Amino acid sequence: MKNNYLKLKLSILLQTVLVTAITVLVGGFLLNYVIDGVYNDSFAKIFVSGLMALHVKEKTAISLYWSLIGNNKTFYMIVGFLLLFALFFYVALSKMTKYLDQVGEGIENIISESNEPVHLITELKPIEIRLNEIKATLRRQELESVESEQKKNDLVLFLAHDLKTPLTSVVAYLTMLDGHPDMNPKEREKYIHIALEKSMRLGDLINEFFDITRYNLQDIELEPVEINLTLMLEQLADELYGVLLEKQLSCEVEVEENLEVYGDPDKLARVFDNILRNAIAYCYRNTKILIGAKRKGRDVEIAFTNEGDKIPGAMLQTIFEKFYRVDGSRSSGTGGAGLGLAIAKEIVELHGGRVMARSDDLKTQFIVTLPSKAEEETKGETDEIHTHRRRAFGGKTRRRIRIRPAARSGDMGKLRKDN
Repeated sequence: MKNNYLKLKLSILLQTVLVTAITVLVGGFLLNYVIDGVYNDSFAKIFVSGLMALHVKEKTAISLYWSLIGNNKTFYMIVGFLLLFALFFYVALSKMTKYLDQVGEGIENIISESNEPVHLITELKPIEIRLNEIKATLRRQELESVESEQKKNDLVLFLAHDLKTPLTSVVAYLTMLDGHPDMNPKEREKYIHIALEKSMRLGDLINEFFDITRYNLQDIELEPVEINLTLMLEQLADELYGVLLEKQLSCEVEVEENLEVYGDPDKLARVFDNILRNAIAYCYRNTKILIGAKRKGRDVEIAFTNEGDKIPGAMLQTIFEKFYRVDGSRSSGTGGAGLGLAIAKEIVELHGGRVMARSDDLKTQFIVTLPSKAEEETKGETDEIHTHRRRAFGGKTRRRIRIRPAARSGDMGKLRKDN
């Protein structure tokens, strides 16, 4: 970096040397052929004659000449050389200021809508490179901003559509129930159940809408404590048994015993809940979701695997973006606001981890990697041990559990665990 402006430094040095040389040459010429001659003859006579014209005696005039000029020749020489140097240097500065003019033109190029790259003289090549990098960065940020704004606009349209659909159904069914008080009890129960489902769907959409403002992804603050990841994943699967039964899914949790990480329990629970709900939403009916967790070197790797349609490679690069959602999800009823995976990614990265997705014709897998508790301790971080605010992380852990629908047909209200 120190040698980036070598050509510019040499150019300024050469110009300074040139100005100094010209000053010496011109000053020497004036001293030898003009000033010395004037001092010795004409200028002295003119000075004395001028004073005598003012009625000053000749002897007094000559004395004043020597006291003011003759004896201070060196001083006037220095002043003369400095004035010459300032004059020539000022002329040279006009060339140096062209550098600033070129930088100004480069900045104007960045501000303008021009697609032409910034071009500067050779001496300013490092600045040219930097300005072009800034221009490319600003253009990229502008495109990202436009794309983000478009996604937000699309989100508003999606939400308007998705909110209107269940609301219309709820109003229609409630109006029907209100207008037919003697309706057959079975039909009334059916319509009440449908209205309830639509109302719950409406509530989910409203909650996701609030997440847009509540989860500004730049303002998430962590409250890290020690977490028993084994129990967290098992209890998370337990809590979603109703959703699993609805699609006749089974869930198998295979984790190492007493697997611990250091992080914010509520935030990590949100991460795993988002990923697991995503797996439930897009997996095939009557299939199994596998949750696995194990130590991998200094990290802990948590994998959520489900059987479902393959996610194309291009989508794997964008599913963690804010407001991203597949177009077809709106009609299927599985699509949300497109914030779940984006929030999950941001929270995981704030914990010093990473999240990725893999998909093939047989299965889709989301993998979360977090630093282990032991790794955090090696960094010298010490905190008081707490329990999860909503879950109790204590007691004996189980290495493997299965959650699946009860075998008895028609019994959708029971859940079976195999420990």
